[in-house]
Amino acid sequence: MARHTGARERETRREREEEVNVAMPEELRPVPDLWAYLPGTWHTERTARDLASGEEGRFSGVTVFGPATAPEEGLVQREDGDFVWQGVSRPAGRTLRLLPGATPSSADVRFADGREFHTLDLAEGRFTATHPCAADLYEGEFTVLDADRWRTVWRVRGPAKDLVLTTRYARTGGA
Repeated sequence: MARHTGARERETRREREEEVNVAMPEELRPVPDLWAYLPGTWHTERTARDLASGEEGRFSGVTVFGPATAPEEGLVQREDGDFVWQGVSRPAGRTLRLLPGATPSSADVRFADGREFHTLDLAEGRFTATHPCAADLYEGEFTVLDADRWRTVWRVRGPAKDLVLTTRYARTGGA
């Protein structure tokens, strides 16, 4: 009986993964100049889905891409909002730094403390990145939908993690 239950759990998990990995046909918007595209204020909605438990959390807030202290330091990405997990809402936020990459369409993304996170190049309108974090592996896909909307999907796998983090950004018009 336990063997049957384990097999069913694996099958359910596989079905959830397939549901997450379904590619949706869409037009991509190439971004030849990341530094002209990102600055400003973006309404931000994120779902954090635990594939193992089926639990889902939601972040809602604002992301501002603004200039760093010195122009050669690129942009600062500041995200602020509320995260709801299991019915409990908490303030949440993070800060990332985008340093100029090899081309105008690219950046070197770093954590606020300067540690490397991933590279980013939106020249084609879609980019995949990876980030090893201790025993976990983060695999991200960045997709530019149009002049005012883009999305990230991070698949996180590790000994204690089996997550999909989907974030949708929509330009608000504010600076």
